Amino acid sequence: MVKELKPEMSNLYDRLVKKEAKLAVIGLGYVGLPIALEFARRIKVVGFDINQKRVDMMRRGEDPSNELPAEAFKGADIHFSADLNDLKDVEFFIVAVPTPIDDQNIPDLKPLLGATRTVGQVLKKGDHVVFESTVYPGCTEEDCVPLLEELSGLKFVTDFKVGYSPERINPGDKQHTLSSIVKVSSGCDPESAETIARTYELVVKAGVHRAPSIKVAEAAKIIENTQRDVNIALTNELSIIFNRMGINTFDVLEAAGTKWNFLKFQPGLVGGHCIGVDPYYLVYKAKELGYHAQIIDSGRYVNDSMGGYVAKQTVKKIIAAGANPAEARVLVMGATFKENVTDIRNSKVADVVRELKSFSCAVDVADPHADSDEVKHEYGYELTKEVKGPYDAIIVAVNHAEYAAKNEAWFRSMLTPKGVLVDLKGIFRKQVTALNYWSL
Repeated sequence: MVKELKPEMSNLYDRLVKKEAKLAVIGLGYVGLPIALEFARRIKVVGFDINQKRVDMMRRGEDPSNELPAEAFKGADIHFSADLNDLKDVEFFIVAVPTPIDDQNIPDLKPLLGATRTVGQVLKKGDHVVFESTVYPGCTEEDCVPLLEELSGLKFVTDFKVGYSPERINPGDKQHTLSSIVKVSSGCDPESAETIARTYELVVKAGVHRAPSIKVAEAAKIIENTQRDVNIALTNELSIIFNRMGINTFDVLEAAGTKWNFLKFQPGLVGGHCIGVDPYYLVYKAKELGYHAQIIDSGRYVNDSMGGYVAKQTVKKIIAAGANPAEARVLVMGATFKENVTDIRNSKVADVVRELKSFSCAVDVADPHADSDEVKHEYGYELTKEVKGPYDAIIVAVNHAEYAAKNEAWFRSMLTPKGVLVDLKGIFRKQVTALNYWSL
């Protein structure tokens, strides 16, 4: 019987487990903080963020993103810091910073490269660096590694190792958490690939899939969100067609969904820091390689247009009810990019508000989870402190639990006699009987 040879692994893993070596997470947002705290239950961790205010909150056991309870910090062997000196004795780095796009939908690598510079200044021989930020295939080795080499004076593979393991955390989702989602990981050589995979296995109960290369792992992540984006775009386009036919999209989807292999996507606003952003990274790289990604690009166009479409349809309903849009009051319920989170990044609700205001509508925006100052800074408008009807239209843009609990009587009390309820996700379509009602 031939004995199966296990992949070689550096002794860094053993030293991490014995708490003889430290792991650091660079960037403590929605992704980084849960990872840092999960590792801190098993090994010594440094949680690093450039925002001192956020660091101070975490030292008090507070999650700045309001995702984790205070109990999540208890028993964690972690030191929160914004001081570069606290990274000098770290040997395993995880970079988990945002990768946004700019106003022209071009990848903005400044946060990623900034975090890379931080690591490069403290990098030593034998250290491992794992990137989790969503990027186009090739970014880790083509953009980040040269910077690490330049700043450290060390040679890639020979002196230090690099890997890529994409984050799969879903904000607001209490069921699919870090430990319960299969982790994809990779390394620059067999040794680092196994060390990185085994390290993640300390905290990921669902297991780790070992990708054959860094580029494969990068590509796997970016197509996850691209696939969802394209499918939602198809559903959004269908909703536009069905609206012209006078049939409800959700009724159609409910009927079609009775077939076992029908893919259950819903129309809606597609924002956030993942689905609304990641496809542009792939489009950008494709263009660089001389290919126009037509389906992906078209899907992005459809989804990016939905905020304006919703606003225009609302204005049409206001006019049809006999009201003047320039004298109309509209309540937009929800400002975050999805339900039951505080995250307002790349929220397409802002497109709805902007378009409504272009018709001179007076717009109130409410949200029980979002921070008004953050909304003001990001989008230029404040959240209304008190919702006061009557409104000519109410748009339920985000299905927060607080909004889903409302009933027809409440909406009736807040609307003018001919006011319209716009229900983007169709959650009230089987409850409303007497109101002027429209959904995607």
